[in-house]
Amino acid sequence: MEPQMNKSDLHWAEASAETSEWFPEKRYQAQKTWLQSCCLRVLKCGPVPQHVAFIMDGNRRFAKKQSVQTIEGHSLGFEKLAETLQWCLDLGITEVTVYAFSIENFKRSREEVDGLMELARKKFLRLLEERDQIMKHGVCIRVIGDLNLLPRDVQEVVAEAMHISQHNTRATLNVCLAYTSRQEMASAVRDVAQGVEEGLLLPSDVSEELLEKCLYTNKSRDPDLLVRTSGEVRLSDFLLWQSGYSVLSFVNVLWPEFSIWHLFAAVLHYQSKYPSVQSAKAEMMLNRRRDVEESDHLCVLSQLEHEKEQKCISASTQTSKSTFNERLSKYASDREARIAKFLADLNRRREAFLLSLLPSRT
Repeated sequence: MEPQMNKSDLHWAEASAETSEWFPEKRYQAQKTWLQSCCLRVLKCGPVPQHVAFIMDGNRRFAKKQSVQTIEGHSLGFEKLAETLQWCLDLGITEVTVYAFSIENFKRSREEVDGLMELARKKFLRLLEERDQIMKHGVCIRVIGDLNLLPRDVQEVVAEAMHISQHNTRATLNVCLAYTSRQEMASAVRDVAQGVEEGLLLPSDVSEELLEKCLYTNKSRDPDLLVRTSGEVRLSDFLLWQSGYSVLSFVNVLWPEFSIWHLFAAVLHYQSKYPSVQSAKAEMMLNRRRDVEESDHLCVLSQLEHEKEQKCISASTQTSKSTFNERLSKYASDREARIAKFLADLNRRREAFLLSLLPSRT
């Protein structure tokens, strides 16, 4: 005799049949309990992180624990990601970044790497099939990393996903593929060095803020909260620059076992650290502005000294305060113009690269 479904099971089954793979909204709403709804309302009374990053660790260990193939563990990890995105949207978290595949992961077995690339291709193809859901939720998809390292068919589907969603502004999903933070920072340094070599920038234009604007994540705010599962207490070369003032939450559970309660606990932890982190960030921004102002001041002084030498003016000749301030203002304005032109050129080159990856059907 076959078991009979109760009303709750039937409700869940109907919702599951109607839901999409990337946006299982109906399934989530069907499963949400009164207690979860109550906790959501309480958490939303406090500061909610606008950007949360996840190191989705533990898929392979979960597969071993369940005695299934490794790729099945990664597939279950994707399902958990889709579910987690719904929890984040419900909380009011507008940006999520996930560590999907490190450059270091290419050192794994050929079978596992090929399986992960095929899984990525299938999931992004499925995402393209659900483009109506992308537009409905207003989600902008960004894939972050060295895309040149990915197979051509994967490059094409991720480029198309980014292309069709680029103007969405309600929420953002950043997927780090073929990514490490050290590679990202090295790439930013190369871009800045090229700008100096081509005469678009002066060496004195180089600053923390400029390097930050050359990172792959330049269109995103830094993550407010970074969550790592599996019990490991390290960042594994993930968003090292961007997480300097993030609240870190290390969860002792494998990624496919991550639950809404673990997310609630991480957000609560973030709220407890919020005042001290905001104070530290404000101090950092103040120091950064002072460093830039000091650099501009020294550059103008150097220019004036050079002009005096060229014109054989006595070194004791004093420049009036108003004249110096005018020169300082002009130097700062010129620097900002140079940087803006350089960044515009950099973004054009990056956009042209993405357009070159689009399949012919787009």
